[in-house]
Parts: sequence; structure tokens; C-alpha cells
Amino acid sequence: MAQALSTDVNRIWPMSDESIARVNAVQQAMMELPQIPIQTQHMIHGGMYARTIMVPAGSMLTGVLIKRPTTLILQGDTTVFANGDTILMDGYNVLACSANRKQAFMCHSDVWMTMLFPTAATTVEEAELEFTDEVGLLVSRRDPDTNTVIITGE
Repeated sequence: MAQALSTDVNRIWPMSDESIARVNAVQQAMMELPQIPIQTQHMIHGGMYARTIMVPAGSMLTGVLIKRPTTLILQGDTTVFANGDTILMDGYNVLACSANRKQAFMCHSDVWMTMLFPTAATTVEEAELEFTDEVGLLVSRRDPDTNTVIITGE
């Protein structure tokens, strides 16, 4: 069962500058290590963008700075570092996540993560620019061969 994130169950609030700086420091250190390939599944359908990745057990992942509210669905066992909190999430969790956040995850099992939000974007590149200004840090941008894209036009 999920523990509270910043006092609300299944909620990640905007993060302080200090918390974001901590995740940035972890991210910089991790960029010096060998990187694991992560497949990204993108779907634009019905005015929604969904982005799904699977992070293997034993891996650590930092996200980009998210600049808009999204829903984050986690399936698996992971420790989430957000807002100065360290929270163990296990099983299936649907999180309401505010803008201005940058989390880190330590995955204890294979963890599936899906982030979604409403959009008028018609391309993955447009959708990525809508949720972050740090697109250069996205594996989907650094290694386009890891992408699976479905755009229905509906």
C-alpha cells in the first residue's frame, strides 16, 4: 500500500528548489555511470498523451523537471524521492502529480511507469516540449530507436 507523499496519499506536490537541486545532483552523478537502455512507449489518442517506460529491478532513474500537472501510474516496487520525502510504493498506484517536480526512483522490482496528461499535441516532440524544458535529458530524444509510437489521430 502506498504511503503518503507530502501528507496526501497518492499525491506528489510541487517540489521546493532545494529538493529539485538534490535530484539534479543525483542525476549528474548518475550520468557518469553506464546507462541502461529504456524503451519508451508513446501514445497520443483522444486528446491524451501517455508515456510508458519499464525500469528494470535494481535500477535507479531520475526524471526531468515536469512543468505541468500529470497523472503518474506506477506498477511495481520502488522507492520514490520527492519533496524531501523517501516513500516506498508497492503494487499498483495512481498518483496525482503537480507541476514543478523532479523525482528519483530506486526500483526494487521491474517497475512500469505511465505518465499522462491532456494535450493538443499531434507529435511526440510537441508533447515532450509540453511537459518539460529538459527534453535533451529524455532517453526518447537521446536514443530514438528505443521509441514505440502510436498516434491515432482521434
